[in-house]
Amino acid sequence: MPKVELHLHLEGAIPLPTLWELIERHGGDGTIRTPDQLVDWFTYRDFAHFMETWVWMNGFLRDYEDFTYAAEAVARHLASQNIVYAESFFSPSDFRRQGLRPQELALAIRAGLDRVPEIEVPLIVDLVRDRGSDGTARTLAAITEVAGEAHVIGIGIGGYEAEHPPELFADVYRTARDSGFHVTAHAGEAAGPESVWGAIRVLEVERIGHGIRSAEDPALVDYLIEHRIPLEVCPTSNIRTAVVREWESHPARHLIEAGVVFTVNTDAPALFHSSLAGEYQVLEERFGLGEEAIRRISLAAVEASWAPAETKLHLETLLNSWWDAAE
Repeated sequence: MPKVELHLHLEGAIPLPTLWELIERHGGDGTIRTPDQLVDWFTYRDFAHFMETWVWMNGFLRDYEDFTYAAEAVARHLASQNIVYAESFFSPSDFRRQGLRPQELALAIRAGLDRVPEIEVPLIVDLVRDRGSDGTARTLAAITEVAGEAHVIGIGIGGYEAEHPPELFADVYRTARDSGFHVTAHAGEAAGPESVWGAIRVLEVERIGHGIRSAEDPALVDYLIEHRIPLEVCPTSNIRTAVVREWESHPARHLIEAGVVFTVNTDAPALFHSSLAGEYQVLEERFGLGEEAIRRISLAAVEASWAPAETKLHLETLLNSWWDAAE
């Protein structure tokens, strides 16, 4: 099936063989000595442990060429899965300690992505809420300088959600919207419905990253439905990070049946040993969805994307042709 993805972190999508090459290139750190150990390393006790592992992994992206090399590998891996369009986050402020400037980093990523014409990958800068209001503002200002050349179309904000609520970032989001960026935010993943309300009311987001804990507030669910605010849901990620403890308690089916605009995504597929095809399989096998519902979800990703109208029409035609042929 041709597929569209809206919530993908480029750093977390680096194929493990490529990541192992980067680890070897930089001499490792003694933690992981074989590729098999690397596979086992990406298992997490909880969300905080996942974030610690994320920081460890990012330590092996040390120069601009690393990002070009990794971005090309990500794009080739996505294209091999018949993912035809993906909006990908990247987190430049995570690499300031390596002395990498956000502008050059964004351009290095674009250089790698552009080597794979089979897939279109516009970028979303993750401002990283842990940097505070001043740090996120500096990242936004830097990326704005190269947004056109690097094809950065939007902003988002990840990190430790509960400790850094949306209200802290009202000004930077206002600046981003005024500058023409699309806006999303991680919310309702590791914090409750109040985080989603804040993203909607204060940050005025167009989409919600994750958003699964919206299910805890019926009024919020009704609001999402009425205003057609899409959720970028990443089921396997939620289980792997223990945000949701077991499949039986995952709120995805409830949200889908309620009528929320629901898209399915991988988040960080290399770190969760997942794939977008696997997420669709989860919809069928874990949540009991039939073909009609899965088709609707696949097309919702096209409609919720920030692609130009002509690209959306092409993607919608491509997906509908596949579904029609499959019937």
